[in-house]
This record gives sequence, structure tokens and C-alpha cells, in this order.
Amino acid sequence: MDLVTALRAIEKRTSSTIGITDLQPFPEVEATIRGRVSDGLHGGLSFTYAHPEKASRPAGSFPWASSIVVVAVPYLGEGDGVRHGRTVARFADGDRYEGLRVVLGEVADLLEADGSRTEIVYDDNRLVDRALAVRAGIAWSGKSTMVLTPGAGPWILLGSVVTDASMEVSPPMRRTCGTCDACLPACPTGAIIAPGVLDARLCISAVLQRRGTIDPRLRKAIGGRIYGCDECLTACPPGEPALRKRTPATEMLSPSSVLVADDQELEEAVDHWYVPSRKMRFVRRNALVALGNTGDEASLGLLARYLGHEDSLLAEHAAWAIGNIGGTTGAAICGAALATEKRQAVREELVSAVAACAPPSVYAEALPSPLESEETTR
Repeated sequence: MDLVTALRAIEKRTSSTIGITDLQPFPEVEATIRGRVSDGLHGGLSFTYAHPEKASRPAGSFPWASSIVVVAVPYLGEGDGVRHGRTVARFADGDRYEGLRVVLGEVADLLEADGSRTEIVYDDNRLVDRALAVRAGIAWSGKSTMVLTPGAGPWILLGSVVTDASMEVSPPMRRTCGTCDACLPACPTGAIIAPGVLDARLCISAVLQRRGTIDPRLRKAIGGRIYGCDECLTACPPGEPALRKRTPATEMLSPSSVLVADDQELEEAVDHWYVPSRKMRFVRRNALVALGNTGDEASLGLLARYLGHEDSLLAEHAAWAIGNIGGTTGAAICGAALATEKRQAVREELVSAVAACAPPSVYAEALPSPLESEETTR
């Protein structure tokens, strides 16, 4: 059996899509990445944005190689059907990369058995994986900036096996999104500012992985999400049949469970997520916003515990969450906290929360005046 026939057998058995391309550079992709950075649309993300010249020139990182076998593996499973109020995006709900690693391993084993050198690469800033998938003929570029494959739509994970085997390049896929732009209005924050153009400063998935304070203007749009966002994917018609075949989740990670867990429990629960410096404060920050959007007065006690947290980042977001839930009880909690709180950033959130909870005149006389200045660690 020749290599191509063997690859097709792997493709069929694993429901994957496999194509082959070369190591020619991607000058147009490099120019696009540089333009996004120049315009600030990368939102501080690194990955391929950090070194576009490296990501767009595969031969520089793999001078020994001749071909790249590109793989797209569908990742939807039971529990991924349509359900309102998901708190975790499907790609991060469990280790979805296991299936990708298995297929990449089979491809590498096949090539190595034929005497070729290989290197498995995925989520690596040395390769522009979406551009590779399009060039290898296994996907087309969607208006959401995701790439799509027939059958699975955008519900795929991408990886590659770089090899010194000389292989025939696959023809490109002659398919586009046509007139469909369902993903654009589906984005809760309007982050897809034009077909194929994402403003990562607004993208909820990016926001929830970022350090520091979440922009107050984006907090309500986050809804109950703790990690990731699937809205542009669930709106995508080519991916709808794959989604329809799956049952909805019966349980989801709740904001309150995140907020009562200790660090070890939380680290184990989210061990497959990207969390800056593996600091659980950022996961709790996200959960505070989510609880503020989905909770009710019964949630105020848990949120109040975070008002006095030594980490001002958490205290700030707890204050916002209480203000978003509202009510006289929330106003009283924040008003009492203001009497002793000295951190300026937290005080500002508390004042805003009181104003959001009840008419200002109710508590105006009781509120201490804000401190003129104080350094706040975030």
C-alpha cells in the first residue's frame, strides 16, 4: 500500500480530513498578521502574532523537511448538542485534543515506517495552521476567521506532521461561504468586524484568557461563560448537521462551583485550559462576571465573600457582579464594604455597584468619599 492510500485509510477510519502541502512561505498571511498587529486587532495575543515571519515561513523552522501532512479532526461528542447557557466552549470541555493526537500519531508512525523523519506540530507558533489547512485542500476560510471542512464545518482541530518525505501536494478545495454571513451578527460583542476580520480585543474567548481587568463594557455580553465562546460556530450552517447529531449536555461547570473550589481542585478541573501563568485568579475572575450575569439575590452571599478578598482583581469583579444583580440587599452589601475598603479601584467598582443597585439618594449620605489616589495591584 502506498503512502497516499494508507493516509486515505486513516482518514476514513478516524472521520478526519487529511491533505498534503509543501513548505512554501505564506507572504500574504504574514502581511495580514502584521496589519492586524499594527491596527491593534490582535488584542495582545501572542501565538503567531508574536513572530509572523516564523509562522509564515515553515522552511525556516523545518529546513530538513519536504512536505507537511495537514490533519483536521472533528471534536464534537455527546453532550455537545445545542444547549442555551453553556459556561465552557465545547473545545475546552474535556481534553478534545486527544483525538487529534491519536490521528497525528498514526500519520507519523506511517511515515516513519516508510523511513521518513517526522515532527508532530499543533497549536505551535511555527506554523499558520489555518492557512496550511486551506493550502492543503482540506478546508476553506470562513468569514468568522475559522476554517471549515465538509461535514464537520468549524467543529475541527488542526494539526500537522512535518516530514522529509517527498509527497504530491493536494489540490485546493473549491468552496467558500458564498453569501452566508450568519456568523457576523451571532457574535455577542461584534468582534467579527468584517468578513474574515476579527478584533480580538472584543472576542469573548480571547477576553476570558487575558490577564487583568475585564473591560466593563464587555461584561454583560459575556453572559454565563467562564471559558471560551461558541456563538459564531453554532451559527455556522455547515456545522449545524454535526451539532444536531449530538445530545445536549446535562451538566456544566457552574460559576458558583468555581468560586467555592480551592486552587488544587480548580487546577485539576481546568488543567487543559490556557490560564495565564496558571493563576486560578483569572478563572475566578471570569466566574464572578458569569455569576453576576446569571445569579440572583441568592448569589449575593457568595459574591460578598469576595468583596474583601486580598486580591483586588477579584474584589473589583465581585463588586460589579453584585451591582449587576442589583436590589437593595446588594446596595447595602456594597455600601457596608465601602466603609472599610481603601483600595481605589475596588472603591470605584463599589460606588458604581451601589448606583446600579438602588437610587443614589438612598445611600449617598452614608457613602465615604473616594480616596484621592492609591496604587492597586491587578
